[in-house]
Amino acid sequence: MPIEPDSPAVSSPRLPLAAAADDTVLIARILGGEQTYFELLIRRYNSVLYKVGRSYGFTHDTVQDLMQDTYVAAYQALGQFEERASFKTWLIRIMLNNCYHGRRAAARQPQPMPATTDTAGASGPPSVSATDGQQEIINRELGAVLEQCIQTLPPNYRLVFVLRELEGLSSQETAKAVGTTETNVNARLSRAKSLLRRKLESWYPQASVYEFNLIYCDEMVARVFGRLSAPPRVSA
Repeated sequence: MPIEPDSPAVSSPRLPLAAAADDTVLIARILGGEQTYFELLIRRYNSVLYKVGRSYGFTHDTVQDLMQDTYVAAYQALGQFEERASFKTWLIRIMLNNCYHGRRAAARQPQPMPATTDTAGASGPPSVSATDGQQEIINRELGAVLEQCIQTLPPNYRLVFVLRELEGLSSQETAKAVGTTETNVNARLSRAKSLLRRKLESWYPQASVYEFNLIYCDEMVARVFGRLSAPPRVSA
């Protein structure tokens, strides 16, 4: 049975508050001393943060480290969240800042020689009929091919494409997250689609690209809570 990606509908059975509760409701409970409700926010936004980190070209393990740092920083600054943007946008901006500094740090390190990979089969989607089991394997292969294609985009285009097309953010939300205008977001998205058109325009499956599976969510919750101690500070 395939493992479904994390989503807002996923919640912990230990928490009585519905997973559909608004972010502001959860934040109020957390600031009121109910730290455990931060788990719902972690599970809610694992997917988008993972996609942001992967769009920067980081490995799975590095992205998880960046996500952990992002959640801890967000928790510690939760009292300063002023709702000028959505919590999701605010969290993405923290993740982007961590990715920026992570990439700068990586650039200062000696780079190993890249491993040789066979990309001969990555020119297009598999064109075979398949049973359900075979289709699952093909979908995973498609996801890998698509990640390779998206990774060839310039970083600014790649990030906008991931946020708009894979995560479903609006142009306004994306503009706030990356610190630019809606006009620039639309222009970058248009250019990204143009660059990807021959390979992606009609067949990329959104859910399978940069997927952060549910199997990793419990680990992320444990990692973040392992670093939380004092309650978040509340603004005066």
